Amino acid sequence: MLEPVIGRASSGQRFLVRRFLLLVFIVAAIGVAVVVGQQAGSDWTQFGWDLASSGTSTSRTGITAENVASLSRRQVHLDGTVDSSAIYLHGVSIKGSSHDVLFMTTSYGKTIAVEANQGSVLWEYTPPDYESWVGSRQITNSTPVADPDRQHIYSVAPDGAIRKLAVSDGHVLWTTAITLLPVREKIASPLKVFRGHIIAVTGGYIGDQPPYQGHVAILDAQTGKLLHVWNTLCSDRPGLLDPKSCHDTQSAIWGRAGAVIDAATGNIFVATGNGPYDGKTSWGDAVIELNSDATEMLGNYTPTNNAELNARDLDIGSTSPVLLGGDFLAQGGKDALIRLLSIKAIAGTAAHEGHELQTVSTPSGIRLLTALAVWHDQGQTWMFAADNDGTAAWTFESGKLVAKWKNDNGGTSPVVAGGLLYVYSPQGGLRVYDPAKGTQIADLECGGGHWNSPIVVDGKIALPEGNANQHASTGVLDIWSLPAGH
Repeated sequence: MLEPVIGRASSGQRFLVRRFLLLVFIVAAIGVAVVVGQQAGSDWTQFGWDLASSGTSTSRTGITAENVASLSRRQVHLDGTVDSSAIYLHGVSIKGSSHDVLFMTTSYGKTIAVEANQGSVLWEYTPPDYESWVGSRQITNSTPVADPDRQHIYSVAPDGAIRKLAVSDGHVLWTTAITLLPVREKIASPLKVFRGHIIAVTGGYIGDQPPYQGHVAILDAQTGKLLHVWNTLCSDRPGLLDPKSCHDTQSAIWGRAGAVIDAATGNIFVATGNGPYDGKTSWGDAVIELNSDATEMLGNYTPTNNAELNARDLDIGSTSPVLLGGDFLAQGGKDALIRLLSIKAIAGTAAHEGHELQTVSTPSGIRLLTALAVWHDQGQTWMFAADNDGTAAWTFESGKLVAKWKNDNGGTSPVVAGGLLYVYSPQGGLRVYDPAKGTQIADLECGGGHWNSPIVVDGKIALPEGNANQHASTGVLDIWSLPAGH
């Protein structure tokens, strides 16, 4: 009935009514645009994108081979070095306003929320004993993980504790220690959250100073209660150990991906570093499969030269297992080999030594300290690896890894997103490749680092710089984005 009303009104009144209707239309249009934008946004909630740490995003990124070289870089100065990777949540509420946010943890345990579009720091959480660690060897290289509710994240600090933080302002909801000796047992690997549980792993610091034991800790995400611990040494003893009380030491879980989880079964896969092995209660230099709450071992594997690996400091657990799909996984190591294993063949609690399906060399024939990436594309499975002197690709065909390409460009953990392969060089520079051909598309300028790796989401690339072993209390986060109008 608006037209009759407008028709009887004066010209001034009709003008005001039309302005009002136009305003209503604009507000409605903005609302629709916001909703559409939020629906189009993607999250990157954990290291390696998914529970299996495949390193491959399935979301559209908006970044293509045609526009990646035109990205502009913004540098954010941080109160700490982030020697790992960030995570990302789009459109979350921070102090009452909606933001796209990057979250990361520094080597001395600060967790920082950065506005992904503006590069401003929204909040910063500093653990209570922060000052006592700064400049020391007591560090973390862990990546936080976001709760499925998108209102909380979980992070670690060098005190050996996990904290649940509010996305809105960084305040702590609970704190739970997963080691009784944090000056010896280090949390280096990222956290995972699955079916209401937090999954965390421990290792040791550089130098392997005893005593410590690698272990898998399971916590209740709601309350922070420590539910169960599976120890790689003295594995017949559940719960947190006083490291001095176990007759063996080492057997760290320190691979970049930490615990790798099969999303279909919930089963947990980890790899251990140097340490005693007896195939009964001591599991150094082994691949271990646990059930979803880490109360039962489901499978295990170690190479036949386990004793040699331990004696020569050639950890099989220098990288985490990678799930190729179906019955297959691959496991790298410091001995410059990548082993193809059958999950069914290593099933059970009896010790399984050897019987690899295949072994291939690391990209340049040196130790592997990075996470491998797996890309499923058009019915084909690809695997990518980078070591300090090279990057390589294989396809997985008929139960075998088939070499496709390699180069002499070293890198950290590879990432596939939007059909492009990203590999960060610790010497500086982020290379972008065609993953199937291996041809380089771009080389984005940035500084050097250590174990840092990028995430690519919502038209942005986020990559921390710096090396935690240099013990700096400052650092840099690079954010690349498309120019306005793209």
